[in-house]
Amino acid sequence: MKTKLLLLATCSAVTLGFTGCATNNARVIDTGGRESITTVGDINDKDFTAAATDAINSLLASGALDKVAAPPAIVAVSLIQNRTGLHYDTSLLTKKIRVAISQSGKALTATPAGEDPQGTGLAAEQRFLEDKKVAKNPDFTLSGKILKTQVRAGKIREATYTFQLSLTAPGSLAVALWEFERQITKQGDRPAVGF
Repeated sequence: MKTKLLLLATCSAVTLGFTGCATNNARVIDTGGRESITTVGDINDKDFTAAATDAINSLLASGALDKVAAPPAIVAVSLIQNRTGLHYDTSLLTKKIRVAISQSGKALTATPAGEDPQGTGLAAEQRFLEDKKVAKNPDFTLSGKILKTQVRAGKIREATYTFQLSLTAPGSLAVALWEFERQITKQGDRPAVGF
């Protein structure tokens, strides 16, 4: 009985010690701001925000959305292919772009009828390309890829994430009216344990 009481007292003291020392340093920061955590092995909110902001500014400045007979343009938003080998919801990029071009008044965005515009995988991409109900006559299709390359030298790791987007006009030969590429390179020390 004495051993059980001693064990219970020890566990209680350890639990109180952990909770007594714990602090709540949580705070709200700007998404994608200077205080956001940067990692080498992943794309962060900061990266998606930077790539989307640059793409939006470039697309709106290009005047490509103005090249329609009856404004606003209809843009069929295709799936962005994630070729990084990591799982990301690419709507973190496309949703920002969709919202911005819709709010600009220059374009409306369209997706396959009855489908989640954020669907993933090659099967969903194929269905998108074959679906004639995306929009009756879309003026443009927005498509793209996210790629990753990485290198190591000693303890230093470096990863480059490349965001590629194209705005094409429909037809047997897809003519690109706007092209965009943004690279984000990150470098850091390799941890002593793990990747």
